[in-house]
Amino acid sequence: MTKHFFEYFNDVFPARWNEHALTDYNGDIDYTFGDVAAQIQRIGNYFRAIGIQPGDKIAICGRNCANWAVAYLAIANYGGIIVSILQDFHGDDIRDLLNHSDAKVLFIGPYVLKNILEEETYKNILVDNGTIPEMLPQMKAIISLTDFATLYSTADTESLANFDIPSLDPEEFSFPIRNIDNQLLINYTSGSMGAPKGVMLSYRSLSSNIAAGLKFLPNKPGWKVVSMLPLAHMYGQLAEFLYPLANGCHIYFLTKTPTPTLLMKAFSDVHPYEVVTVPMVIEKIYKRSLAPVLDKKVIKSIMHVPFFNRVIKQVIKSKLMKAFGGELKYFMVGGAALNEDVERNLLKVGFPLVVGYGMTECGPLIGGCHIKDFVPRSSGHILPNNEIRIDSADPYHEVGEILVRGEHVMMGYYKNEEATKATFTEDGWLRTGDLGIIDKHNNIFIRGRNKNMILGASGQNIYPEEIEDKLNNMEGVVESVVVEREGKLVALVFPDYAKSGELEFDSRIVALMKENLQKINKLLPKYSQISKIELQKDEFDKTPKKSIKRFLYK
Repeated sequence: MTKHFFEYFNDVFPARWNEHALTDYNGDIDYTFGDVAAQIQRIGNYFRAIGIQPGDKIAICGRNCANWAVAYLAIANYGGIIVSILQDFHGDDIRDLLNHSDAKVLFIGPYVLKNILEEETYKNILVDNGTIPEMLPQMKAIISLTDFATLYSTADTESLANFDIPSLDPEEFSFPIRNIDNQLLINYTSGSMGAPKGVMLSYRSLSSNIAAGLKFLPNKPGWKVVSMLPLAHMYGQLAEFLYPLANGCHIYFLTKTPTPTLLMKAFSDVHPYEVVTVPMVIEKIYKRSLAPVLDKKVIKSIMHVPFFNRVIKQVIKSKLMKAFGGELKYFMVGGAALNEDVERNLLKVGFPLVVGYGMTECGPLIGGCHIKDFVPRSSGHILPNNEIRIDSADPYHEVGEILVRGEHVMMGYYKNEEATKATFTEDGWLRTGDLGIIDKHNNIFIRGRNKNMILGASGQNIYPEEIEDKLNNMEGVVESVVVEREGKLVALVFPDYAKSGELEFDSRIVALMKENLQKINKLLPKYSQISKIELQKDEFDKTPKKSIKRFLYK
């Protein structure tokens, strides 16, 4: 029987009442579990005062911060439906999603609010609780995530910031255990294939995901986490907020854009037990720091000597562990495929790497495992909260679409019955859009996206991600996208300009890419060889979770 995630919180909050829970890294907010409980009660009192009912939609849009997490818990505690929207969406899109979701209250970062309102309207709000005519007609209140001040309200009541913070007895505080099948959330995806859709998730979906996380990546009360992935994305929301908090971990929120310098300092200061990220982060660290060392001839030669092999591996692992704070137990990668060479060399030195698999529609986990059970090139094994079926005649050898069924699967897309129907098979399996196989131990091996697959001239299935994985590991290549043009494959490449010292295409980059073209075609079967490499002046446009928006490139 699935344990409601409020039950985890009801065990943790009273037991760790005066311990640190939610902290803004390099900020002023540092909440204990008791502080969080008091803020939850205060926000609930405000909801009642302005006429909000359980079941009403309440949106959150802003950078990661302790108040984002408090608002989330307060809405859930009150029985509202959370609408999580990525702050990186365009202002017009955010406004459209707020209207589409029927949100009646909005918790927002002031800088985001400025992007979604006309300048004069924004000024009026800041000066005198101005009106928002026509723009957000259903909105009853807009609240700042900075300090919970009410920026706008249709109700005749004082600002939330002025509501008293109640004094609570830890023995008397508890989250109400609502029907686990009730809707908890509408999450607007940032898919790399097109427009966002509102994914409806239940308490059961999140509860089963938290249970799975605690099982394959166990943690302990007081362990620390750096929250750097967008909280509005299910990956960050589950792995860096709900799952660690459910067992009493202490979460530090990066309230600024997570630059490499800021991340390394935060890891050094916080000493997190886990780092959860997308492949691009560790791949950049590898290419800048590890690859130059491992590629040296002298290192390659002495790596064949057992004693030196062990010493070098230990030195490399030690430096990596220190870079991530020294207390790292799990380095979890998800959201896209990890480069094969990067994965192989990290595992070779004993780095605690684990690769997972999921999607927003599954809240998000589908595959994962403990580091000791991780099989190279897999995306973990099928988790106990779901079933997987490969849509092929031989799921162990023949690639097919990955179909999923289980209690973590979404309730559907909000106000989009057509898209919901298209996403499920007639017998109730969710179409992931991913292609892959499984092995006899239920490990999942992703081969690519269904929508990305290219059909070769003789009927062969070509997976551009597999070609890109090889290409991205070649000298001078930062990232790439393989597309089909008139029956031929073309590789769009954003090169490493730092290697040439130039900001324009020069002869050195062009010559290097000609060499890369010859090298990669030697690694590929004839039907999937690249006809040419086309250089890009700018990085590829990406979603907030750093997946390339492939639909933009043809």
